[in-house]
Amino acid sequence: MQEIERKFLVTSDAFKGASKRHFRIVQGFLNTDPERTVRIRLIGEKGFLTVKGKSSNNGLSRFEWETEITGLEAEALLQLCEEGIIEKIRYEIEFGHHTYEVDVFLGDNDGLIIAEIELQAESENFKRPSWLAKEVTGNKRYYNSQLSKHPFKHWNT
Repeated sequence: MQEIERKFLVTSDAFKGASKRHFRIVQGFLNTDPERTVRIRLIGEKGFLTVKGKSSNNGLSRFEWETEITGLEAEALLQLCEEGIIEKIRYEIEFGHHTYEVDVFLGDNDGLIIAEIELQAESENFKRPSWLAKEVTGNKRYYNSQLSKHPFKHWNT
């Protein structure tokens, strides 16, 4: 149940043409403590409850446990979440031997686009598409739990 992931900024929409599918995500956090975050996510009519542990020092890995719940349960739990519900459109893009998940944020985080890739090992090699920009792995500012409290629209870039 260890998640190994790298995150990158995306500065163009060139990825959209290569996307095999996309869908809307609404998510909130019951707890945003860095030691353990508890997320509620609604994708279509399916809900998910996810617990994530503290990130490693380099930000590449952390404990993650997830279970599916009903959409009605997710909607009810979203009402209990901390302030700052996140909405985004997720695009899935196959590239090389991996799938990139590109999140186009909406609402208070509009204008932010982040690509994530999950790996089997921290040292695993992967191909980088041309639309990947600066790596932000380990930068807590880009964690969804932080974006819910400190939205992109309030950043002084």
